[in-house]
Amino acid sequence: MKKILFISGSLRSESYNTQLLRYAFDKLSKSFDCSFLDYGDLPLLNQDEEFPAPVAVKRVRKAVGEADALWIGSPEYNHSYSAAVKNLIDWLSRPVIEGDYSTAAGRGKLVALSSAAGSSGGSFSLSKLRELLEMLDCEVLEEQTQVALGARFSKSELILNEDEIAQLEKECAALFKALNGR
Repeated sequence: MKKILFISGSLRSESYNTQLLRYAFDKLSKSFDCSFLDYGDLPLLNQDEEFPAPVAVKRVRKAVGEADALWIGSPEYNHSYSAAVKNLIDWLSRPVIEGDYSTAAGRGKLVALSSAAGSSGGSFSLSKLRELLEMLDCEVLEEQTQVALGARFSKSELILNEDEIAQLEKECAALFKALNGR
């Protein structure tokens, strides 16, 4: 069974992006082996500590390497993605075998992107994240889900409207098709 690894760009347990990913998780887990990546213990990238890689880095690289697709839900901080997701991608872009960048765990992955963020719906963070992932030769789906939180930002529970659910279902269908085409 093909594997999808969900990655919330927010480390907060009940973040809007984690909740948004749960919608997709629930839809796709009927057809795929789905799990969430726990990477809160990942150290900041430091080339002095890169080889041998820290235990948390090895665990994260293994999980990403075993996944057939990633789905990243990114908040938007100051018109960009979070430091946590940037640090994760930095580790995934580094070679597992020193000097051989083709061994990077994140290289060439199929990736779906979504965001629940302020009034922009994460458009700035998703644009920059797409650029970063494409630099790593990732296949980033064109379909993406953007939830503009607006007044919902003060609530603790993310409740999607009909248009957002339709957008998310369209993205799930695109990922389903891409995974089954591989």
